[in-house]
Amino acid sequence: MKRPSLDGMLLASTDPERLRRWYAAVLDPEANTEVDGGYRVLKFGGFYLIIDTRADISDKNPEPGRVILNFDVDDARAVVARMNQTGVSWLAELEDRDGSLFATAIDPDGNYVQIVQLSEEHRAAM
Repeated sequence: MKRPSLDGMLLASTDPERLRRWYAAVLDPEANTEVDGGYRVLKFGGFYLIIDTRADISDKNPEPGRVILNFDVDDARAVVARMNQTGVSWLAELEDRDGSLFATAIDPDGNYVQIVQLSEEHRAAM
């Protein structure tokens, strides 16, 4: 039997189109489509970020630290610069943690979005 593979997540929003535009602008996905049913699908590597609306959520995430979206990047400084051009709000600005680079942005719904550039040493340890 094939083991389960995590290849995507649903990110609910009261304003899914605004959220889709934000992720597309700041992170430049490989694909940015709308599929049947109105789902907005952004593809990052082999991972699909599906943005939709739900009636059981509020405008802002009350516990944004519960789930943090991590984006693995080759050049964290360039990604952060691109994000700064769009006026992104930062929870934690870009910092070097023993050779790996991390920054945590806040999306329009209050979710935490982490930019990660792991050093070769940290990647090998995983």
